[in-house]
Amino acid sequence: MNTHNQTLTTAFTDPDDLDNNSSPNGHLQDVMAAHMGRRQVLRSGVGALATASLGGLGLTACGGGDDDVAEAAPLLPPVLGFTAVAKDLVDRVTVPAGYTATVIYATGDSIDPTVTDYQNNGTDSNFARRSGDHHDGMHYFGLGTDGKPSLTSNTRALMAINHEAINGTVQFMHPNGQTNISASAGPRPEAEALKEVEAHGASVIEISKTAGVFGVVKASTFNRRITPRTPMVFGGPAKGSALLKTKYSADGTATRGMIGNCASGYTPWGTYLTCEENFAGFFRRGSADDTLRSAKERTAFKRIGLAQGAGGGQRWATVVPADSTSTEYARWDASKLGASTDGTDDFRNTHNTFGWVVEIDPYNPASTPVKHTALGRFAHEGAWPSNPVVGQPLAFYMGDDSRSEYVYKYVSTAVWAAADANPTDRLATGAKYLDNGTLFAAKFNADGTGTWLKLDLSNTAISGNSAYSFADLADVLVNARLAADAAGATKCDRPEWTAVNPRNGEIYITMTENPDRGSVGTTSSNNNSNPDVDAAFPRYWLDNKGVSTQNATASVSKGNVNGQVMRMRETGSLASATTFNWDIYLFASQATADIGLDNVNYQANVNLSGLTSVNDLSKPDGCWFSKASGILWIETDDNAYTDVTNCMLLAAVPGSYGDGGKITVTNQANGKPGTAGTGPVVVDTFAGKKMNDTIFRRFLTAPLGSEVTGVAESPDGKALFINIQHPGENTAPANIGDPTKYESHWPGNGAGVAAYGPGSSSARPRSATVMVTKNDGGVIGL
Repeated sequence: MNTHNQTLTTAFTDPDDLDNNSSPNGHLQDVMAAHMGRRQVLRSGVGALATASLGGLGLTACGGGDDDVAEAAPLLPPVLGFTAVAKDLVDRVTVPAGYTATVIYATGDSIDPTVTDYQNNGTDSNFARRSGDHHDGMHYFGLGTDGKPSLTSNTRALMAINHEAINGTVQFMHPNGQTNISASAGPRPEAEALKEVEAHGASVIEISKTAGVFGVVKASTFNRRITPRTPMVFGGPAKGSALLKTKYSADGTATRGMIGNCASGYTPWGTYLTCEENFAGFFRRGSADDTLRSAKERTAFKRIGLAQGAGGGQRWATVVPADSTSTEYARWDASKLGASTDGTDDFRNTHNTFGWVVEIDPYNPASTPVKHTALGRFAHEGAWPSNPVVGQPLAFYMGDDSRSEYVYKYVSTAVWAAADANPTDRLATGAKYLDNGTLFAAKFNADGTGTWLKLDLSNTAISGNSAYSFADLADVLVNARLAADAAGATKCDRPEWTAVNPRNGEIYITMTENPDRGSVGTTSSNNNSNPDVDAAFPRYWLDNKGVSTQNATASVSKGNVNGQVMRMRETGSLASATTFNWDIYLFASQATADIGLDNVNYQANVNLSGLTSVNDLSKPDGCWFSKASGILWIETDDNAYTDVTNCMLLAAVPGSYGDGGKITVTNQANGKPGTAGTGPVVVDTFAGKKMNDTIFRRFLTAPLGSEVTGVAESPDGKALFINIQHPGENTAPANIGDPTKYESHWPGNGAGVAAYGPGSSSARPRSATVMVTKNDGGVIGL
């Protein structure tokens, strides 16, 4: 998620919306003169790929009753069988003709028979037993009729759903909006803060199908909320590190809760991976805290964007709890306040306990979630597994969602064993694969190849780094961004979701945007130099943004305005490979240039994927493969094209690495002024084959102010689940008392779905999980 409109409600900019990377790492411009030869064609072997993609399904078959047998994934490329949805600016969900969208779980919904139905007027409490806000990444975990895990159950499941944030919608959680939210105000009321804290985290809910429609089983013993208050433990090399010691856990082995949970993943042994993204903005730091901290601490703080004097976006640290012994709110203050030398008498290290991949066993509501430190700490966007192959390590691919950050890969030391697909202790299996392994960061070379750079002390670029002296492996993992800086990883344009094609193991990564890209000078508030165009991020252009509910006035942006989707193939198709090849699968853009601009140049150098009105898009955020259909689903989180259309979900036929070719991009002066104003800047890059209306179409558009995020499906592919996050987020807090001024009233208004919850056309907007079905009962998208 890009949290791009947070300033409307809190006058606060999330640190992860800025460029916090001051390292000199190249954006490939230093190697642009290198010979750009023909890309290597890698021999993957049909048999090996079949083992990776289809064998994994067989290996992970679990016990449990089956309701409907899942259809086998077809081997031929999918053929899209729906009429594309048009762009629109209406406050509704729109799906193709012949499809139906149904809301099944929205912000505030009770998951407990003893908790009242949501009134949606700001008076509801106890979010520890209600749906949180900002539904995001999710995964479908099948349940058999016997209540045990099943990969083939299409009528009963556990749905794990992230609740990322409350920015832009928090005013709707209170009767009259937030109290004492300005920096000069007094303490925040405890009742408000408690509700806000508990609205973060994740849900695990049981859903069951009746008359073809899934609904929440409110009385299920599986139902659970995991929040920033839930006790958790650490696993991996940083467990017990001095960097994780707090007043809550003096030995650095435990912590309290998770926050900023955006994208997600899953494991072949049946657990959920939820990823902490924008965490730095929740914490306070005193106005003179730098004087009390070491040079290393100051460097680490700067690298995650937690500046001295930060107040914390929701000001939870100001709460004076009724229980004077409680540290529930004091832990949101990362200042050095105590006299100890190790931080066990305050929460000076509390920020280090966030920013991790968290493993949850959805089938065991009594289990304690684990933060796996071997996967590194940064603004995590997902942790998607490689296709499991017996006898080979597992890899998990991750993005760091901030400008000029990196793509990461974790490779397990243990090799995959078929017996681990259905273990008796899922979290113990998680420790086997997720606590011992190696973290890497990606370097994209100008010739279309790439290298995975090892992030540990055996890499002399890290052990001999002068900018930050790493004490041990725990220090490397806690400060993974600094380690990737030292290793020389490639700065990227907000690397977000990762997805692995179940048919051939290729990795797709959404790069949402970077308006700093190619701009002369500095744009970031940290005064970091703007990255130039390069082979991996070759475009820079001018974009006129008209007035919309997200943009009060017309404006002009330059840079990588609409983003792209990258594709990688590991050498030898091995998850453990240390090299790879890459191309740019999709260049996001408008179909045509803005009025008054040169459309001939736009088609030649910006709309490089040949997009039309049927499939043009801006800011791809989520991406996810359907095992049932083979479709690659792409979601958007956009504020650059909202004068034309709301956010959307698109269906794509993925193709394969190397199906395009080498191209040359000429960035014109009106879009890319050279540092000396000397004219066009020419960049060579590698592109996937051009799109057309047959292989890429818009499937859904969302309500006003929302993004589309999170994708899951039933095993037969006949029920697709997506999340609509933060509709109405651009409603000014001052207008909370006037429903006519709300940006959105969805889903209470019943626009594109059956009206959901109280309020009707005056309803306060709510994030929600939506089920999409085909009226003829077929596989979605085909």
